[in-house]
Amino acid sequence: MNLFIALNVLAFLVLLYLLAKTSKPHWSLSKKVVIGLFVGVAFGLVLQLVYHSPENQSVISESVKWFNIVGNGYVRLLQMIVMPLVFISILSAVAKLHNASSLGKISFLTIGTLLFTTMISAIVGIFVTLFFSKYFNLSAAGLLSGPQEMDRLNTINTSLLDKVSDLSVPDMVLGFIPKNPFNALADLNTTAIISVVIFAVFLGIAAIQLLKDDETKGKRVLSAIDTLQSLVMKLVRLVMKLTPYGVMALMTKVVAGSNLKDILNLGTFIVASYVGLAIIFGVHALLLSSTGINPVRFFKKVWPVLTFAFTSRSSAASIPLNVEAQTLRIGVPESIASFSASFGATIGQNGCAGIYPAMLAVMVAPTIGINPLDPMWIATLVGIVTLSSIGVAGVGGGATFAALIVLPMMGLPIELVALLVSIEPLIDMGRTALNVSGSMTAGVVTSQLLGQTNKEIFAADDDKELVPQ
Repeated sequence: MNLFIALNVLAFLVLLYLLAKTSKPHWSLSKKVVIGLFVGVAFGLVLQLVYHSPENQSVISESVKWFNIVGNGYVRLLQMIVMPLVFISILSAVAKLHNASSLGKISFLTIGTLLFTTMISAIVGIFVTLFFSKYFNLSAAGLLSGPQEMDRLNTINTSLLDKVSDLSVPDMVLGFIPKNPFNALADLNTTAIISVVIFAVFLGIAAIQLLKDDETKGKRVLSAIDTLQSLVMKLVRLVMKLTPYGVMALMTKVVAGSNLKDILNLGTFIVASYVGLAIIFGVHALLLSSTGINPVRFFKKVWPVLTFAFTSRSSAASIPLNVEAQTLRIGVPESIASFSASFGATIGQNGCAGIYPAMLAVMVAPTIGINPLDPMWIATLVGIVTLSSIGVAGVGGGATFAALIVLPMMGLPIELVALLVSIEPLIDMGRTALNVSGSMTAGVVTSQLLGQTNKEIFAADDDKELVPQ
């Protein structure tokens, strides 16, 4: 470690210490997260200004490796609690239903809303790209590839592409069913979350049947589930208290590691992406309003969750805050909140599996002589994007994975996926926030349609802390 790297790491540690000391005990988690976010952005900008020359880029990259101990370490802790949380939340929710028939309604409405919003996202992505292509010259033909992009393309060709080259819809659906639930709990396959949900659902139904057949044993099982859930939630809250420090490290990494030249070169695509994302947030607002929920109040209450999703770039890691925001601040029953948060991390991600692959397809199509204005081509693209969003967007690099399914199925080359690697983090933050917003919208819409929302909780101004002591 040379002197400059050591100084950067020392400055980072000092900022972590100051963040811990200046945070008042009575401050909410969301306020601490916002402070951590701004500190990370400011520190990242300072590093960019000090080490902006090409010969100093290695200093930033080496420094980021040390920052990653906090940033990526925090994300790993979140990933550690995701599977236990999903499993026990779904198991508890199903076991407490006492009526397995209501499970079908919840699943149908939740998944239906997720897929509907993904379909709308694909349509929005198509027409936003067409608009920017016409008026701002957004085109795949104008993007140049460098060494980093070509290295990424080689990686894609040899790894991710192998996973999706022979993927069919029946194989995808069959892959959801766990043949070994312990493998799914260990996250050893790309559809792990759905597999865990299915296993927990069957176990929960078994608990309902046991309660009917043998009330004494059934009550013991329910008591054990309650105890295990309390233990897992204590673990979740321990990890969530580290959020401000993790966010600070993650934002420092994104800002310091971004190439300003690449950002300027691909600025039109970034702007087009965020215009599309903003429109889908508006679609979520319209859906909520149509079911009797004030969208302004909704987004105010879930803002801490969206902020975390934006900075962490992980829909799965946002599940704990997602569930607690729906139950503690919106008034959605735990059963519905658990289902929407869990399914929403893998099915119908509006940003990663909806807007992104649709935009890439429209940009690439003209380069091989396809007319992206053809109604039949547009309808086919929307259908493929919607179906391919089932079970593939929950893995690491979900947007890339979704694009690698959509583009070949539309007969399009995949090179553009690699060409956009330099600006991926900046777009992925907004996409992840939209994914999480979509899953929460699905939960609230389902709760409203079933008439189960606690309106007193939603109307209350004294929102409960998402990570209570």
